[in-house]
Amino acid sequence: MKKLIETIQNIFKIEELRKRIVYTILLLLVYRLGSYVVLPGIDPTQLANLQSQASEGLLGLLNMFSGGAFGNASIFALGVMPYISASIVIQLLGIMVPYFQRLQREGESGRRKMNQWTRYLTIIILVLQGPAYMANLHVQLPASAFIFSGLMFNVFATIVLIGGTMFIMWLGERITDRGLGNGISLIIMVGIIARLPFALLAEGGARMNQTAGGGLLMLIVELVILFFVFVATIALVQGTRRIPVQYAKRIVGNKQYGGVRQYIPLKINAAGVMPIIFAQALMMFPLIFAGFDATRGIAATLTNPMGFWYNLIFGLMVVAFTYFYTAVTVNPSMMAEDMKKNGGFIPGIKPGKKTTEYLDAVMSRITLPGSIFLAIVAILPAFASMLGVNNQFAQFYGGTSLLILVGVVLDTLQQIESHLLMRHYDGLMKTGRLKGRSGM
Repeated sequence: MKKLIETIQNIFKIEELRKRIVYTILLLLVYRLGSYVVLPGIDPTQLANLQSQASEGLLGLLNMFSGGAFGNASIFALGVMPYISASIVIQLLGIMVPYFQRLQREGESGRRKMNQWTRYLTIIILVLQGPAYMANLHVQLPASAFIFSGLMFNVFATIVLIGGTMFIMWLGERITDRGLGNGISLIIMVGIIARLPFALLAEGGARMNQTAGGGLLMLIVELVILFFVFVATIALVQGTRRIPVQYAKRIVGNKQYGGVRQYIPLKINAAGVMPIIFAQALMMFPLIFAGFDATRGIAATLTNPMGFWYNLIFGLMVVAFTYFYTAVTVNPSMMAEDMKKNGGFIPGIKPGKKTTEYLDAVMSRITLPGSIFLAIVAILPAFASMLGVNNQFAQFYGGTSLLILVGVVLDTLQQIESHLLMRHYDGLMKTGRLKGRSGM
């Protein structure tokens, strides 16, 4: 406890770090307040149907990413999901389209152009999602909930929704530039954490109201299990396979260059949370067939989050998408080429094609256990619900919520750690260095 207090004191002794933390907290507070500002022209007292709809399925995922703004019909209802979707598309284009490949190699100027393309694509997605959200509001809410109606109201509300998401993007960029951590990731994390107290209170209340004894004991057991799930997820996020790389010794004048051994950290879960997001989106596809009598039963089976077939297909899709996304984001050929240009080689492996094959084989082997564990994490909320855990609280046992929480917290703590060590203070950990998703 004394070590923790000293570390907190050291954090606030650093003026730059203190300003960054305060700035980040203030902007996140602005975001949280905005998520409760209802769209002009809608009665906030009649949102019960929308909030119940936004508690499950794909809409529950959208509500989670928007920090509850989706279910509140807020000006931030569309959240950052359009920006995330646009980022994924641009990232994939950077692999398949030569123009975007060139931008990736142009350094800072190329990154700015990629960000500009991402913003343009975000606006296009918002133009499509805004009217769809308004149409959903008209279906879910009674006519009395709309103070205004008509085409002009829908156009006005869509413009407000687009402006809300663009404002969130601006907040995220300001946090990244002048605050602490990745702004967009922190905004998503804060939205998820905001649901935790309510979920915990709901679970605690349900356990306390049990007619049979042992309600408090069961709540404690659930919290202990949740702790170990977090520990296992941290191990998944941080797990790496270090590949040794030897650099040739060169003597230029009176100085010696190279001749040292370094390591390439290949992550067990290089795909992050994206496989779960992709799989969840595709698992909503059978809902299209729910309106036909011939396929209604199959659609109901495949869209039941508690069902066997849903979780089996969901888990297999997570494994498949993990391999796909890892293959897209990790390029062994480029790694081998960069290694060769810098005079590096893997001991016992010939440079060039053999190095590429070796790196590809290692990635395939370590991705298998990583993908299986990621699939287990993805379906853990379903098992928690089957064992009697409240649906809201069960979401923190796995899935997208858990992985985002762990990843973002580790990244932010790693930045704090670097500020402390740079000014010769003790780090957050007593021994060793804290490793985040991008840690070596």
